[in-house]
Amino acid sequence: QEQLVESGGGLVQPGGSLRLSCLAPESIFDYYSIAWFRQVPGKEREGVSCISTPTSDGGAYYADSVKGRFTISRDSAKRTVYLQMNSLTLDDTATYYCATDLFCGSWSTGGSRAQNWGQGTQVLVSS
Repeated sequence: QEQLVESGGGLVQPGGSLRLSCLAPESIFDYYSIAWFRQVPGKEREGVSCISTPTSDGGAYYADSVKGRFTISRDSAKRTVYLQMNSLTLDDTATYYCATDLFCGSWSTGGSRAQNWGQGTQVLVSS
C-alpha cells in the first residue's frame, strides 16, 4: 500500500506556528480525501482535520479543539496537503499523521477506515 509522507514537525513555543506537509503519490492525491490525525502516547488517536477532493465538495473539516487555529489546504501542483497550525498550545504536542480517508468518513472518530498512513512527524510545543 502506498504511503503518504509527512514533514514539517518540530519544536515551537506556545503561541507559535508550524506548517505540516503531507505529500501524496499521484495515484492517490486527486482521488481521496486526506486527513490529519495526532496521537500522544497512552492516548487514543485524535482526528484533527480532513479535506475533501476538489471533485467532491472540496470541503475542509476541523476538530473543535483546533477550529479557528488550524487550516488545512491542498496544493495540486505539489500533490501536497498542508496543515497550517497557529496559536499552538501545550495540548497540541503530539505525533501528527496524515492518511487517506474516503469521503472524510472516519477522521472525526479516529480514522478507523483511514489508509495509506504516513510515518508521522512530531510536534513539540514547549517553552
